[in-house]
Amino acid sequence: MINSRKLLIIITGPTAVGKTSFSIELAKLLHTEIISADSRQFYREMKIGTASLSLQELNDIKHHFIGHLSVHDYYNVSKYESDAVNRINELFRTYDKLIMVGGSGLYINAVIHGIDDLPDPDETTRNYFKSLYANEGIESLRKLLWKSDPEYYAQVDLKNPSRLIRALEVCFTTGKKYSQLRKNEIKQRNFRHIIIGLNRQRDELFEIINRRTDKMIEHGLVEEAAGLYSLRTLNALNTVGYKEIFEYFDGIITLEQAIENIKTNTRRYAKRQLTWFGKIPEIHWFQPSEKDKIFKFIHQNS
Repeated sequence: MINSRKLLIIITGPTAVGKTSFSIELAKLLHTEIISADSRQFYREMKIGTASLSLQELNDIKHHFIGHLSVHDYYNVSKYESDAVNRINELFRTYDKLIMVGGSGLYINAVIHGIDDLPDPDETTRNYFKSLYANEGIESLRKLLWKSDPEYYAQVDLKNPSRLIRALEVCFTTGKKYSQLRKNEIKQRNFRHIIIGLNRQRDELFEIINRRTDKMIEHGLVEEAAGLYSLRTLNALNTVGYKEIFEYFDGIITLEQAIENIKTNTRRYAKRQLTWFGKIPEIHWFQPSEKDKIFKFIHQNS
């Protein structure tokens, strides 16, 4: 049964749009805490390249699911759903309003609507597909998925190795097609939610992305990536900002080209996020500068 007094306020939008600063300001206003739904910021070793929060920001407002994992840890959206919903329910014992912020649409959707309960693979299966990807590349995963589950192959993002590996893990663990086991049934939560989307003019957003990339380099992204280079085959490090620097270390491209590629790939990522969010009609869109309108909207829906 839904408790109408408990409200999860979700702040989402493309990378670099200004979600972090706005959510902290809102949390201070509402005297509450923040649940992160940014899957790239889960890993404690990846601070600079994921634009993770500063110590000051973390001290200002209590955040959950920031740097709580190691890149060595196995984690997926199903585990996050369970962890996040449990934490939200715990916090709702103290607060009537909580804030969830992030640009990982799949993770947000898992919290508010649920995700199918699919089995986790054993260690041997998991390591097999990780090794297959590391040694033979993403094309090997695509071919295997096409043979195992052509229906899911036709709809999955073929550029996302995590999605391909997860589907293959389920297929090989259960002996059934991943597409057959996905029921997409909406789970009932005991709290309400509203979704606020932040967006900017495209040119403005892209300029912010470019400037943020330059700041990451200034703040030590190359050095951070160097410390993670020996772990580059781990799934967590298959991430914009690190992949490009690893190519520089491999001698494939120059550092200047790596920086430009980070900017280009981050802009493409922002476009994909907006495409995903564009399919969700319940998102209410605002410019980050429209704070009064957003506060009024939250008040009207509280």
